[in-house]
Amino acid sequence: MHAAQRHEYVEFVTGVTEKLRRTAYLLTGDRHRADDVVQQTLTQLFVKWPRVRQADNVGAYVHRMLVNAFKQERRSRWWGVQLFDRTPEPVPRGAPSGPGDAAADAVTVRAALAAVPPGQRVVLVLRFYADLSVEQTAEVLGCSTGNVKSQTARGLTALRRQLPQDAESKGAAR
Repeated sequence: MHAAQRHEYVEFVTGVTEKLRRTAYLLTGDRHRADDVVQQTLTQLFVKWPRVRQADNVGAYVHRMLVNAFKQERRSRWWGVQLFDRTPEPVPRGAPSGPGDAAADAVTVRAALAAVPPGQRVVLVLRFYADLSVEQTAEVLGCSTGNVKSQTARGLTALRRQLPQDAESKGAAR
């Protein structure tokens, strides 16, 4: 890889890493697994950068790589190995501790999202977190827009089933 391409890669990765980490966290539900998925994605991106940089939509290409890395990670033997019964969630500094706080709501939504089937979770994260359109999501996943729409509907239904009743009514009131 030429120095100019390497510099271009570093600039791209610097700008997109935090978004990829957040997206991977929503997919995996675990910060450490998310970091592993992002690291695998960025390593593959480095190797393929001379070709990837010529893609029409580099962001969509990298999201597809991230989703594929997530799926591959789920298929590996280590996915089911857990050292703890649950990952400890650190309480953000200065965060209020009331049940209606944004931090508590975020934890509730992440837990509910983790219970959604992986394929539907991927669609929900890409559509509503990564803010991709139906068409962009279909491109990232290599499927039809109809599939994205049906997986979105099913995923939202599954997510609603996981949320406590009071969280649903708060969301409707906002």
